[in-house]
Amino acid sequence: MVSLKLQKRLAASVLHCGKRKVWLDPNETSEISMANSRQNIRKLVKDGFVIRKPVVVHSKARFRLRLEAKRKGRHRGPGKRKGTRNARLPQKTVWIHRIRVLRRLLKKYRDQNKIDKHLYREMYLRCKGNVFKNKRVLMEAIHKEQAEKVREKAAQEQLEAKKEKEKVLKEKKAVKGARQGLLESKASKRSAQK
Repeated sequence: MVSLKLQKRLAASVLHCGKRKVWLDPNETSEISMANSRQNIRKLVKDGFVIRKPVVVHSKARFRLRLEAKRKGRHRGPGKRKGTRNARLPQKTVWIHRIRVLRRLLKKYRDQNKIDKHLYREMYLRCKGNVFKNKRVLMEAIHKEQAEKVREKAAQEQLEAKKEKEKVLKEKKAVKGARQGLLESKASKRSAQK
């Protein structure tokens, strides 16, 4: 049996793979053993006497099945856990995700003119102070604040309208009183003339 160690090494170099991936045709050993340069090896590759073996399949089927089970909550019990709760999912990471969601919502509302800059600033600081646990709670708080503002505005307008109405009535009364005084003075003059 001829040693084809050199040819295997050269073929691996030419085919850009490992020696274990090189296949040398057992029927053409004599011709292969004659090849002692990379050029000769390239010729043998072209002729099909030296072939690069295909990549061995590494199936992900079992991994996918296990992942599917993990999504359902299997293989996640106390016996499978190595790190502490904080090591597995840090509180800081949870906080970052939450605060980013809330700030993104506030920014969106401000850009769409749903909230003014004052309300934005107030809610931003409340978010920072850990007042809202999720987006829904923040949205409810915004709507509540806006409803409160609308109510206050309506009350203010009603008060203004009432004041205006009273002012007009007062003026009318004053005019009416002055007219009455004139009529009375005229009547008294007439009676004095008679």
